[in-house]
Amino acid sequence: MDFGEGFAKALKAGDIICLFGDLGSGKTTLVKGFAKGLLISPRKVHSPTFTLMNVYEGRNSLPIFHFDLYRIEDVKEIFALDYEEYLFGNGVAIIEWAEKLHDLMPGNYYSFELKHKSENERLITATKKEKK
Repeated sequence: MDFGEGFAKALKAGDIICLFGDLGSGKTTLVKGFAKGLLISPRKVHSPTFTLMNVYEGRNSLPIFHFDLYRIEDVKEIFALDYEEYLFGNGVAIIEWAEKLHDLMPGNYYSFELKHKSENERLITATKKEKK
C-alpha cells in the first residue's frame, strides 16, 4: 500500500495503470495504495470481479476507474462497459488482469507486475510503456 500511495501522487487524469500477477499477488492491495495516495479511502476499494468495474471518488481527487478482468472470457465483453470513456477519461484507469485486454491494450500505460517473494512480501516491477 505504501508503494501505491507514493506513486499515486504523480498520477493525473488520463493515466492508465495495468496490473499483472497471479491470484493473491497483491493487485487489489496495490489499488488500495493508489486510492490512498489520491485521497480516496482504501476501505472503499474492493475487487470488482463480478461487476467488472468500480468507480471510486474522493474529496479534491481524481476518480479511479478500477477494472477487474479476471472473469472475462472474451475481450468483447469489455465493450459493454463503454470502456474507452473510462480508460481515456477524466480519471485514472486501473486494470487488474490487464493481459486479458489483448488487442485493446492501450498504447501508453504504466505496467506493474507483481510476484510473490514470500508470504508477506511482493516484488513489484514498474515500467512506463509508451507507443513509439
